[in-house]
Amino acid sequence: MGMIKKTHQPHFYMNDSINRRLFLKKTGAAGIGLGMAGYLGSTANTRAQATPAGGRKIGPNDKITAAVIGTNGRGLAHIGCLGSLPGVEITHICDVDDRAIAKGIKEVAKKQPTTPKGIKDFRKLLEDKSVDVVTIATPDHWHTPMAILAMAAGKHVYLEKPCSQNPYEGELLLQAMNKYQRVVQMGAQRRSSVQMRQIIPEIHAGLIGKTYFGKGWYVNNRVSIGHGKPAPVPEWLDYELWQGPAPRRPYIDNLVHYNWHWRWLYGTGEALNNGTHEMDVCRWALDVSWPARVTSNGGRYAFQDDWETPDTQTISWDFTGGKTMSWEGRSCNDYPVEGKSRGVLIYGTEGSAFLDGNDYIIYDQKKKVVKSAKGNEVVDPTNTISGSGMGMDTAHVSNFIETVRGTQQLTCPIAEGYKSVTLLHLGNIAWRTGRELDCDPSNGHILNDVEAMKLWRREYEPGWEPAV
Repeated sequence: MGMIKKTHQPHFYMNDSINRRLFLKKTGAAGIGLGMAGYLGSTANTRAQATPAGGRKIGPNDKITAAVIGTNGRGLAHIGCLGSLPGVEITHICDVDDRAIAKGIKEVAKKQPTTPKGIKDFRKLLEDKSVDVVTIATPDHWHTPMAILAMAAGKHVYLEKPCSQNPYEGELLLQAMNKYQRVVQMGAQRRSSVQMRQIIPEIHAGLIGKTYFGKGWYVNNRVSIGHGKPAPVPEWLDYELWQGPAPRRPYIDNLVHYNWHWRWLYGTGEALNNGTHEMDVCRWALDVSWPARVTSNGGRYAFQDDWETPDTQTISWDFTGGKTMSWEGRSCNDYPVEGKSRGVLIYGTEGSAFLDGNDYIIYDQKKKVVKSAKGNEVVDPTNTISGSGMGMDTAHVSNFIETVRGTQQLTCPIAEGYKSVTLLHLGNIAWRTGRELDCDPSNGHILNDVEAMKLWRREYEPGWEPAV
């Protein structure tokens, strides 16, 4: 498929073969928003109950058809999980990279006898009413816009963390979910961990007394990404569609497929790339929502290159009611904390709890172990495919599928996931502005700081703005 050409007027960037009006009719133009701001304005009733185009009622025993979008990394884990679940067929593999499509189809062949369709433009995929669910494992800047379009087209969505590229997008996701009444799960797999689901209610019930402080950490030993040079767009890549809602920039040779994580235009840094997992568990265990104060320190210290986000960062959040959280991230020095490359510690008036998703250890005030449990999954911080162990991955995706069937409830709905993600966004905003943030503890919005609040949302390529 050739590149999608841009005309002088903002538009949806359809291939010439796709009738734009037909597509909007099929996907429910009243709620899509992306590329349609000039037509729809900004006064849509985001609480309205709408019937998504193409959505069908799915029963407990019904077969579910799935499409996986983004198969260069985490999407391969999605294939492994979906292919392990009974009554699920992967019918489409979608990526802007021809090589990733081939990789995804090859992976599906290990799990099922039928061959999925390979497709480069996800918008064509959304036209297919036979697709029940989509999983999204694209770069961060596509997560929210793609999820909104999928919901508008009647699809249920499994969305990799972080669920948004900025706080504003998290609010849009909630609006879209309420409007289209779709099931939307964020890929915070520790929420489906047997061990975490066992111990955190006990912590809430007073197992270690009154909790007041939690810390999370993640360490790695990443190498320099160097300095990118202008280069021709590879023939296997649809770079126009890869950029999507992001403002246009010339192609450079050190961006695709992983180093976008460290550029503010597309990614969210290590804080959301990996810190999301630990700080979601930390917030869950402390039973807090929105902070009153946020601070962050750090910088890009290890190398002088194109990496824009911090490679070393601390973030602290203070909550009303006398509770505090902190995160330590080191991307380029993997000396462990508490002997672990990643984890969470919760402190209480009568003891402490070490939590790492698979295991927990409960200590009393004299540091004596009073309770513990150990899972059988290995968490490898350098593994960009599995991320948190296929056991938790499969359990989390299974929970999503069974919620679509109506037999379970989501363990990490967007209503919860976006809170944890937004806390880390606030940490990045504090770092980027170089100052402490005062926040509204009812919704996390930044108070009395116009400059910082400008980072609540991003700049979008004209015609590609997500909306509900």
